[in-house]
Amino acid sequence: MKNLICILFLLILNFSPAQKSDFKVINKPINYSEERIRLSLEYLKDHHGLTQKTPTIVPKMIVLHYTAGGTVESNFKYFNKTYLESARNTLKKQSTLNVSSQYIVDRDGTIYQLMEPTLFARHTIGLNYCAIGIENIGSKNQPLTEKQVAANAQLVRYLTQKYKIEYLIGHSEYGVFRNSKLWKESDPKYFTGKEDPGKDFMSKVRLQVGDLKLKEKPSN
Repeated sequence: MKNLICILFLLILNFSPAQKSDFKVINKPINYSEERIRLSLEYLKDHHGLTQKTPTIVPKMIVLHYTAGGTVESNFKYFNKTYLESARNTLKKQSTLNVSSQYIVDRDGTIYQLMEPTLFARHTIGLNYCAIGIENIGSKNQPLTEKQVAANAQLVRYLTQKYKIEYLIGHSEYGVFRNSKLWKESDPKYFTGKEDPGKDFMSKVRLQVGDLKLKEKPSN
């Protein structure tokens, strides 16, 4: 009986309102201008074969990334630009729409929302139309932190409860969807190899959200 009481007490602690209140998202919206809307609708049509009146998505997947350097402010300024920089020729040939993501997580675990999760962002080839992107400040030489692991796990949990999320992948893993029904990319040659956010980071995040049973590969 004493053991049962102890277990119940621990369960209450694990689901206490105080712990839930630790989860916080700071709104830091990028400029989703009329031109960005136009380019997003154009991208949805040209690359995903979807003709829409609004640049919205129905989220089924969460893709974790790292920024390959910089700070929240420098990456915010980068994502805030409507047009892709001229140096990124491979991407610019496909569209002048700038890359972005719905969220960015600082090294101390602070979560910033750059746009609504249901708004289109260009972050993962072939899957943008159904994927929420989470960027993390860090790089291969600046490994992501334990606080970022915890923050990503909390955010994934929140988004999965709010939307019908089925998949959780790292950017480096997106290629396994190329022959699946989820993959929508009109140009078969448009594909770039990625290594973010790293196997170790993905393993740690997945361990914390294992109960959600999110898939990492397509079922077909």
